[in-house]
Parts: sequence; structure tokens; C-alpha cells
Amino acid sequence: MSGRRDWLTALYAAGITPASFLPDASVGRLGEPEDEPQAGVELVEDGELRVHPVAPQPPPAAVGFLDGIQQWKVVGYDGVRPIAVAYVAAAVRRRGPDGRLRTAFWEARELVVAPAETLDEPRRRAIAAAGLEAVSVETEGPPPLQPVQALEALRREVHRARQALERELGRQAVERLGDAEWLVVDGQLAVSAVLARHPRALGVIKSHGAQFLEGRHLERALTVPAAHRTSVFRVHGGHGRTEVDSWYLRLWPWEGRDLFYGLIRIEMAAAPNPGTRVPGVSGWLLAERATLAAPDARFDRLLYPIHDVETYLRSRAPGDLLASPASRLPRTGT
Repeated sequence: MSGRRDWLTALYAAGITPASFLPDASVGRLGEPEDEPQAGVELVEDGELRVHPVAPQPPPAAVGFLDGIQQWKVVGYDGVRPIAVAYVAAAVRRRGPDGRLRTAFWEARELVVAPAETLDEPRRRAIAAAGLEAVSVETEGPPPLQPVQALEALRREVHRARQALERELGRQAVERLGDAEWLVVDGQLAVSAVLARHPRALGVIKSHGAQFLEGRHLERALTVPAAHRTSVFRVHGGHGRTEVDSWYLRLWPWEGRDLFYGLIRIEMAAAPNPGTRVPGVSGWLLAERATLAAPDARFDRLLYPIHDVETYLRSRAPGDLLASPASRLPRTGT
């Protein structure tokens, strides 16, 4: 373990100011806007957005579930430039006919992320010797950036690293899917053309930072009752997006709670007559909800197998890379 810390000791000895700052986890998961607002939308089921009841149905005999995690921590400042360590990982856990989840694929990266001008060659060698990967963040405008801007640039770089892992594992997973096997992805399909075009891949989106609907259609979608879904709408274009079919599904009653409580949005490859596929898909996704995930603050929008993937990934995260931060209280010398 001491070898992993030598680079950090050398960094501090060379004049880097030590720090111990864990970014707010509430903004660290997605990192970038969920969807681009310029994406176009058209209804492809029903002439008017409607609400349809959903009955739970047995899932397919074989389903894979893909998710990723990201953790990062600022460990020092080169002047006002932050330097961070990060851990990103992704996994696909497959459930077969016996109902047990087993890991099919997983991958992780341990990174040191900093503005490019901070990572000179001696520091890169020390980082590599510790078994970590140095990632330069190119920044716009004259250096140094303001600290808040630099932190945002680092955060986005960590997000991109996690997203790249998820895309790669998703590609591997769909290439190996059996004829009747499905892959469920935590997040958008539309950011990966391979996933967005596969007929048995699903994206489950838990956050609703951007809306594709408006007026009475938006109100109808956001107030859909539990165990109901909306009509299917097709999402066209937008930055980095592949065309997909999408709809909203309510897993749990929201009345007396929050408007988004239990609400997920689903993405699937665009295809003719989506209304013939969507009832069955919605039914088995509804059956995947489970209060076993209740300790998670997002349990109302979390499918239990996705919760299982996150638990698996966190259990494998290195405990020494992102140690608990020091107290933010001032030292008194007593």
C-alpha cells in the first residue's frame, strides 16, 4: 500500500498543497445533462399521448444488467489548479434461468486527473510507477482556470471515463447476447449507437433533468399513476444521440411524495409498431422493482438487479485509493 502513496508524498514534497475534498455525490453520478434539449420528438403510438395500465409479467429467461460507478477526490492544489484521484468501474451482471445474478464482464480504471499544465513528465512517471493512470484535462482559455471551473472540468473528465467503460462493456455484452436474451442499461441508450440500435437493449433513466414533452403531454407524463405507462414517443437527433423510442413508466405511487417519485423513462431501439413490444417490456420491468433496494435513497426508481450491480462494483473498489477525508475543522494544536 505504501507504494501507492509514494507518488502523493513526492507530490507534496515538491510543493503541492495537500487537500482532502470529496465532491458532492449528488452531482457526480451523471456529470453532464441527461439529454440535449434540441432533440426532436414525435408520437409513434396513439394520436395523443395517453396513459396505459401495465400488468407485471415474468422477465425473459436471460437478462444482463449494466451499470457503472465513479468516485473521485481532490488530493492537492498546484497553485490554484486541483489534482484529483478517481476510480471508475462498470460491470454487466447476467441473470440466467436459475434466477441468480453472475458477473459476465467488469472493468475498472484508477486515475489521477489534473489540468494538463500540472502533469509534467516527472509527475507522470511517479503516477505510472504507482500503478495509476495520468489523465490530462485540456482547458479552454488562459491558464489557470478559476478553481470552480477547473473542478467542473475534472468532474466531467471522470464522468467521461466512466461512460466510456459503460459503452465498451455494453458493446461486448450485446455482441454476445443470445437470441432471446436482453440487456438493461442504467442510463441512456442514445449515447451509444451500438446499444441504441440493438433490438433487445433497454435504457432505464432515473433522472429527469430534461423533458422532451410539453403542455398537456408533459403534465400527463409526469402524473402517470403507479403501474401505468405513457404512449411511446420517438426522440430524434440531438447532440451525440441516436434515434430511439421512449416512454415513461411509474413503478410506485407518487401521490403524497414527489412528482418524480417512482418515475423512470425507458429507451429502446426505434422500430415500426412500438406499441406491440412496449406492454410486455414494461410489464417485466415493473416486476423488477423491489423494496430490497430500499436503503438506497433512489430505491423508488431503482430496479433491484441494477442495485445489485452497484453493490458489486462498490465492494470491489479499492479502499486505499479514496480514503476518508480529514476533518474540515481547524487544527487547534491541542
